Amino acid sequence: MRILAPERGGFFVDATLGAGGHAEALLERGPDLRLLGLDRDPDALAIARERLARFGERFELRQADFGDLAEALAGFPAPSGVLADLGVSSMQIDRAERGFSFRRDGPLDMRMGRIGRSAADVVATASLEELTRIFRDFGEERMAAKIARGIVAERARGPIVTTRQLAKVVAEQKGGREKIDPATRVFQALRIEVNQELVALARFLAAAVARMQPGGRLAVISYHSLEDRIVKEAFRRDSGVCLCPPRLPACTCGARKALEVLTRRPIRPTPAEVERNPRSRSARLRAAEKIAV
Repeated sequence: MRILAPERGGFFVDATLGAGGHAEALLERGPDLRLLGLDRDPDALAIARERLARFGERFELRQADFGDLAEALAGFPAPSGVLADLGVSSMQIDRAERGFSFRRDGPLDMRMGRIGRSAADVVATASLEELTRIFRDFGEERMAAKIARGIVAERARGPIVTTRQLAKVVAEQKGGREKIDPATRVFQALRIEVNQELVALARFLAAAVARMQPGGRLAVISYHSLEDRIVKEAFRRDSGVCLCPPRLPACTCGARKALEVLTRRPIRPTPAEVERNPRSRSARLRAAEKIAV
C-alpha cells in the first residue's frame, strides 16, 4: 500500500476491511495514522478486530457496505487516504456455508452480509430475460441465454438451493470446452447481482472523491474487467477527461478536474506475489490523488 503513502499519517479508510491485512499494513507503516475499517460482514469484522488489537485506539471498525462510504464518514475528518479491495475475500470463498464457491458444496447464498436476497432467491425468482441479462452483463458469459433456459427448466423440476446443483446445471449447458470452470462467470454474475457490487462501486468512488482532503489518495484493487472499467472511467472523468460521445454539443458526463491519476496503467502483481497468493493473479490496482479545486 505504498501508493497511499501511509507514512504521512492522518486519517485513512479501508472501505473493504476483510480480515484486516491491508489495514494492518497501513497502521504498521504509518505510526501517526488513524484508520476506519468498514465491512458488511460481521465475521470479517470480528477477525480483523482481533488482528488489529495491538494498535489500540488507532483504529475503529464499523459494519457498513463500502458503497455507503458517505454515510459511514459522518462525524469523521476528511481522509488522507481511502482504499477499496473489491471482490470476494478468501475467507468467504473458503467457507462452503457462504455459498460463493462452485468448488465447495454449500447453500447457494453469496451474500457478503446477512440481509437481502440470496443467490438461491435470484435463481428461483428471476425471469428468463433477467437471468440472461445478469449472466451477460455481470459475467460477460457468451452462453447466457442457453444457461438461463437450462436453469428455468431445472427449477421447474425442483428448487436449486446448493452451489453444486447450480454448477451442474451450468456445466450441462456449456459442455467442457473452456479452460476455466464452466460455472466461473455465472457465479461471478450472481455474486455481483446479489450484492449490487457495481452500483456500490460507483457510489463509493463518488463519495471518496467528494470527501477526501486535497492531497488525499484513493486506491482501488479490482479483479475483473467490469470493476476495472468503472474505476478507470471514473478516474478519467474526475481528472477532466470528457467521456461523452464526440457528436454531443455539450458535455453531460460530469467531467471535472478533481483528481490527478497516479497510475497510467493498472499495477499488476509480480510473479512472486502471484506465487504467494494465486488468487491475486487477476488483481489490478489503480490510484489517484485529489487536487485542490
